[in-house]
Parts: sequence; C-alpha cells; structure tokens
Amino acid sequence: MRGLLSLLLLALLSVVQALSSSGNRLLVVIEELGDKAKYSKFWGDLEERGFRLSFESPKNEKLFLFKHGERAYDHLILFPPKSKGLGPALTPALLLQFINSNGNILLTLSADSPTPSAITSLLLELDINLPSDRTSLVVDHFNYDTTSAADKHDIVLFQPGATLGKRQDIKNYFPSEGKGPIAFPRGVGQSLGNASPLLAPVLRGGETAYAYNPKDEAEVIEDPFAVGQQLSLVTTMQARNSARFAVVGSVEMLEDKWFDAKVKGLDGKQTPTENQQFAQQISAWTFMEVGVLKVGKVEHYLTTTSSTSEKNDNNSSAGEEILDLNPKIYRIKNEVTFSIQLSEYTQTHLTPYTLPPTDALQLEFSMLSPFHRLSLRPTSTTANYTTYNTTFTLPDQHGIFNFRVNYKRPFLTTIDEKHTVTVRHFAHDEWPRSWEISGGWPWIAGIGVTVVGWVVFVAVWLWSEPAYEQSKGRKAQ
Repeated sequence: MRGLLSLLLLALLSVVQALSSSGNRLLVVIEELGDKAKYSKFWGDLEERGFRLSFESPKNEKLFLFKHGERAYDHLILFPPKSKGLGPALTPALLLQFINSNGNILLTLSADSPTPSAITSLLLELDINLPSDRTSLVVDHFNYDTTSAADKHDIVLFQPGATLGKRQDIKNYFPSEGKGPIAFPRGVGQSLGNASPLLAPVLRGGETAYAYNPKDEAEVIEDPFAVGQQLSLVTTMQARNSARFAVVGSVEMLEDKWFDAKVKGLDGKQTPTENQQFAQQISAWTFMEVGVLKVGKVEHYLTTTSSTSEKNDNNSSAGEEILDLNPKIYRIKNEVTFSIQLSEYTQTHLTPYTLPPTDALQLEFSMLSPFHRLSLRPTSTTANYTTYNTTFTLPDQHGIFNFRVNYKRPFLTTIDEKHTVTVRHFAHDEWPRSWEISGGWPWIAGIGVTVVGWVVFVAVWLWSEPAYEQSKGRKAQ
C-alpha cells in the first residue's frame, strides 16, 4: 500500500513540476491584490506550465526574498506600485543580490503610475535609463489602435515580425505567428547604454514612435526622451551567471482584455492581438524555460591513439579505452582531437543544439593568449545532444595550456568550459636519429670520409715500412 502511495505521489510531482530548468517557486509582487483578476489568463498560463504562484503586497512586512541565506523563491514578477516605493524587502541591493543568487526577475512598468526611485536605481545599475519625469509614455501617430486610442495614439501596434527586427545571427525565441499585431498600451520606453554587452532589446519602437510627457501641453515636442529605434519597449538582460532580467514597458499588455482584443490600424483592418503569445514567450525566456544550454561530454585525445583504440576495440577492455580519453599530458606537435556535446533545454526536455547559419562555436587552445582558435564542426546528433569537434596539431611550445570553449550569445545561457593540460617537449629517445635528418647528411658524410681516410692512411703507413739490410759480418775489433 505504501509503495502504491509513493508511486502516486511521484506521479503527481512529475505532473506539477515546472517546465523551468531553475525551479517553480514564483513570487508575484502586486500592491492591490484585487487587481489579480485583470491578469487571470496570464496567471492561468503560468500555473499550467507548473509554476507555484505566491502573491504578496510590497507593503507586507513579512515579505522576504531570502530565508536562512538562501533564495526563498526562484523567480520574481514585479508589478508597478501606486505608492512611492517597494518597501524594505525589495530594495535595489536586495534585488541585485537576488539576481546574483541566480534568481530571475520580470519587471513591468506603466505610464499610469510613476516609477519608484528604487526601480529607477535598479535599472541604472543595469545601464537601462528611464525618462527623468517618470510619467512619460510612448506614442506613435502612424501605428496605433484607431478604436481605443483615436485621440491620444498611446496604444501602439507592432506588426508581426517586429520582435528582434531583422537579426539573423541569433535564435529568435519570440517569433510571431503572423495572425495580428502586438498591442503596447500606455507603455514606458527605455534607452539602453552602449557599455553593457549583457543587454538585448526584444521590442524596439517604430521609426515614428517617440516618448513624451503627457503633462507637457506644448504642440511641438522639442527634446523628446528618445525616438524611433532608440526606444526599447521590452528589454532583456542576462547576467554573467546566466540569471535573467526582463523589463516589460507596459503592464497593461498582460491584461486579459488585450489577450482577447481586436485592434484596428490605419488600414482599417480589424485583427486579433498576439499579446498572449508574446506574454508566454517573454515569461518563458525570463524563467529559463527556453534558451538554456547544457554541456554533455567533453573529450580530448590523441588522434592516432583514438584510431588505434578503434582498430583494437574488440581486443581492448573498457578501462584501456578510458585511459586514452582526456589525458593530463601531451607532447608538442601531437595531433589532438577535441569534442564537446551541446544540448538546449526547451520547456520539457533536452534537444540537440544547432548553431544559427551565421554563427560559429570556437575552441581556444591557449596559454596566456590563444595559440589556436578553431571552429568546431557538428559531426553527429543524438536525441538530446549535438557533438562538435575539431582536430589540430599542438604548437611547438611546452607549458600549461587550456582547452577552452567560451560561447556567449544573446538570449542563451553562457558556456565557459575550460580543461587544463600539460604539453611537454620531446623526450631524449623521441628525437629522430641523425641519419633521418636530411640536413645532417653532409656532416655524417664528413665524419665517414674522415674515418675512412684515417683507416686508409694507417693501412698504407703500416704496409709501406722500408726494408732494412742485414750486416754480412762482424765489425772488426
């Protein structure tokens, strides 16, 4: 009976397990708990994907992100508060500590409520700038919903394919089905600094979009905060520890009414929005359901040794084969093969990772600086992994070297694999014999000529001794 109950419990746990690769504990910070009903479809989608949602108000004194020095939650959603702050449990320092502890944050903004200084300070730490007046919104007089924003033009429409623009060098985790536009109602635009390589905009403003303060009643905006492609409306940041942070400039785009809404552009066509699909995509990326790279086997070995072991595979034991893999020492000018297995976590399982057509996975063989930088080619694919490898000759330099694969791309977790080996010089009995070196043949010939000439000289000298005559009689006394 106990065994049956254990099996049922394991089955239930497998059903409710989150699709995220980093946990399912999700904290939603929303000031007015009564506003939860506006986002019921968004919550329902998260729960269907296995997340355990906890709703808290920033005013709650019992709110905490850490317990006993560890994260109390795996993910965090911050809704814009109507008050001036987020409370002592959500200071910029604690939020950064949450990111440094591998926590993921989805931050939403709204032009209807001023952005708290704590959020502004947090975004400045990440090189994301907001308008100084804290009440600016984004408008576009050529791409807006003529039904609900006929006068203010503050519900901006983005046609299918607007996410990520036309970038072909990265994998697009926010594709459009082409059914309709994304509605961006009363949103806050951001501008990104040029110094951080960790930032990546997902949704940029159109060519005719700009941000302005609605309290400014001037007919002409002389100095807008940002215009066109300078505006980032949905921004992502992946930290060096692969923790993720996303800023959605319009919290209203997550409401139920915009999931089911039908909008009409200047062309007069009425089409349904793709807000629900986009909300699923941005939350799935932020909470590490997609774009998570995993490393399988990493192997390096002598190419000749590998081929020999393959020939003698039937006569060798498994222990002898392991000795050929990942040795700690090589010799200069050895021919070496390096291989690495990569997979990508996609919501429920690991799939083989395929490089975009314009991308490259590279191996560095380096001491203080790379001696070799080589492209790794895919050689085989299994149900879960793609194997990349390359073969090269070690440099004529002994010392401590590293096999290193350092792969950093937008929207993908970082891979930094490093394996250290020793490269020795030739042993005394490994140098080629003198007669195998063609440049030494004249010297060998000179030695031979000298030896032969000496032997000939000695022979001639010995056989050329003069004959002496014997005396015929005794010498007179």
